[in-house]
Amino acid sequence: MLTDLGAQVIKVEPPAGDMTRFTYPRINSQSTYFVQQNVGKLNVSIDMDKPAGVELAARLIASADVVVENFRPGVMKRLGLDYERFEHECPRLIYTSISGYGASGPWTSRRAYAPVVNAETGITKHQGDVRGGAYANDPHSHGDVYTAVETASAILAALYQRERTGR
Repeated sequence: MLTDLGAQVIKVEPPAGDMTRFTYPRINSQSTYFVQQNVGKLNVSIDMDKPAGVELAARLIASADVVVENFRPGVMKRLGLDYERFEHECPRLIYTSISGYGASGPWTSRRAYAPVVNAETGITKHQGDVRGGAYANDPHSHGDVYTAVETASAILAALYQRERTGR
């Protein structure tokens, strides 16, 4: 969405690639879901398990206007890439953290995967089936798409606020 508004978006993926690259259906050997979710983005592979990878990520963050990360709470701090590292060096940086189960609470350390979250929320039951059944195993994550819309809205509000206040 942000690329549609003119932003240059750099998506950081693990060395094996984003897992949605390998989903179906596919056209010309590319996942239609991955392409739809990432059209217009630049992709870079960074091994965050290696110090050189973390340092490369730090350089990318320091050069960015906006950062969006979706690790579980505490992961970016453990890597030394949390907001506190950059707040003085990059005071205009908009640092956006999203997580499947929130920043606090009993489930905060859980990894969020679409099929699990869909089942937990009950959305799967209500999707229906194009053949008339009551259940569909939809491989797409509606929660991820909704989260992207809300995150983009929050980023736009933060950019507006930064433009008005300088911070």
